Amino acid sequence: MVPTTPGYTERWRGTVIRILVVDDHALVRRGLIELLQGLPDGVQFGEAGTAAEAITLAFGERWDVVLLDLGLPDRHGLEVLREVHAARPKLPVLVLTMFPEDQLALRMLEMGAAGYLTKESAPEELLRALERVMTGHKYLSPAMAQAVADGLGGPPPAPHEQLSDRELEVLRLLAAGRPITAISRQLGLSPKTVTTYRARLLHKLRMRSNAELTFYATQHGLVSPAALRSTP
Repeated sequence: MVPTTPGYTERWRGTVIRILVVDDHALVRRGLIELLQGLPDGVQFGEAGTAAEAITLAFGERWDVVLLDLGLPDRHGLEVLREVHAARPKLPVLVLTMFPEDQLALRMLEMGAAGYLTKESAPEELLRALERVMTGHKYLSPAMAQAVADGLGGPPPAPHEQLSDRELEVLRLLAAGRPITAISRQLGLSPKTVTTYRARLLHKLRMRSNAELTFYATQHGLVSPAALRSTP
């Protein structure tokens, strides 16, 4: 039986909820669906294993919420979030990922995510987050809320937190092993512009090579193992 949270059953009684589950692991998708399919009055699901599938489904059908993993094989989930939020700003996207919250959560919220959970979260917390974001609110776990509070007036942010969204995007693609020409096509930039971004990243992060960028991005959860495995 699916776990419930106070008020959840009454709030959604009589409503068929449509949830798009985006994760590159089929077992994870099936596990989430099995967990949630017992919600009151039923749930309709869509599944996507890649960024391309996620964007097609998100744009083409009506959804109440998107559960989005960041570690997709073809594009980073951050890019999916950006495109979905730009096209459908009222569609809540709940990021559900293996990356620790303090690394990416605030960046995701700033980019339009409705909430952020790690895959270590309890089922009850996922339900609380779903209820929260589907009623137009943001969701942070208690641990994340405390981390935000503790960080006020704390140590300076990590170097990558000072990068622009475009710089961060180029960093992820470089770290995933994409060549300059492929990055330029994907982002709609000239190879010269991508090269300039690379030089800027090396300067800002005080690094000397793509190998160092890859190590840094991996250590800070900015690029997923799936992205590294899918590199041509």
